[in-house]
Amino acid sequence: MNAPKYIALSGGVGGAKLAFGLARELPPEELLIVANTGDDFDHLGLRVCPDLDSITYALAGCENRTLGWGIEGESWNFMEALGLLKGETWFALGDRDLATHVMRTLKLRDGASLTEVTQTLTRSLDIKHHVVPMSDDPVATLVVTDQGTLNFQDYFVRQRCAPRVSAFRFAGAQEAAIQADARAALTSQELRAVILCPSNPFVSVGPILELPGMRDLLAQSGVPVVAVSPFINGKAVKGPSAKMMEELGMPVTNVALAEHYRDIVTAWIIDESDQDQAQDIRNLGFECRTLPTLMKDDSDRTMLAKAVVEYCNELFI
Repeated sequence: MNAPKYIALSGGVGGAKLAFGLARELPPEELLIVANTGDDFDHLGLRVCPDLDSITYALAGCENRTLGWGIEGESWNFMEALGLLKGETWFALGDRDLATHVMRTLKLRDGASLTEVTQTLTRSLDIKHHVVPMSDDPVATLVVTDQGTLNFQDYFVRQRCAPRVSAFRFAGAQEAAIQADARAALTSQELRAVILCPSNPFVSVGPILELPGMRDLLAQSGVPVVAVSPFINGKAVKGPSAKMMEELGMPVTNVALAEHYRDIVTAWIIDESDQDQAQDIRNLGFECRTLPTLMKDDSDRTMLAKAVVEYCNELFI
């Protein structure tokens, strides 16, 4: 692939929305979307990659916007039949979504890398933009809670984020290699900015940053690293980010989030409703801009993406 000008690091739902907007704003050769794979796990004998799939379905225009995950117009015959057979139904797999996991699993078993499988799936859905996993090596996010150390999907889906969080671990991260295209892009002279999509800082962006060398590559890239906050008015738009921060003893503010990313991010975009925090973020040494960041529809996604790219270009020297 050509060296992209922009890299987007993304988790699932919120990140996928901005990734959609960026894909509308930027041509395929200028954008590389790097997806978190710490959420990936084996279920019912299939390899499931929730964040990769959320991004893929968003770019393909078939995401289920009501649920926030999966495919629009989904049916659930498989899950109903599985329930009758007393199988595990706590992690819902729709009939159309199931095809993705089956194809991925078969190709991985045949020796394809996760990058190669992802490329096959995105091309099949006529996606022109380049989407890659953060690594072709397996990494598993583990959540340390008052009920023990849990696999992320166990914590997130089966237990609905109820256990109290005290820490996170990323099994396999220290042995995992950064995906080749992502590494090349981070060292390219063509790079203009890295964008952290509005994703959970601990379990969506965190696993990407845990890959050996990733923090150094970001620091040495010489380009703006711009984070779009997942918070609006002290609340996470979706997901357990705010709950996690509270349980870790952190204030649920953009300022606390900026402190968390101190060695990674150079500039922030926060929602206009949180403009009272902008100067505090600047006082920490960051650039900061306030914008409408709630993405309710395609227009919102595109307008935010356009503003993000414009801000990145202003910061690029």
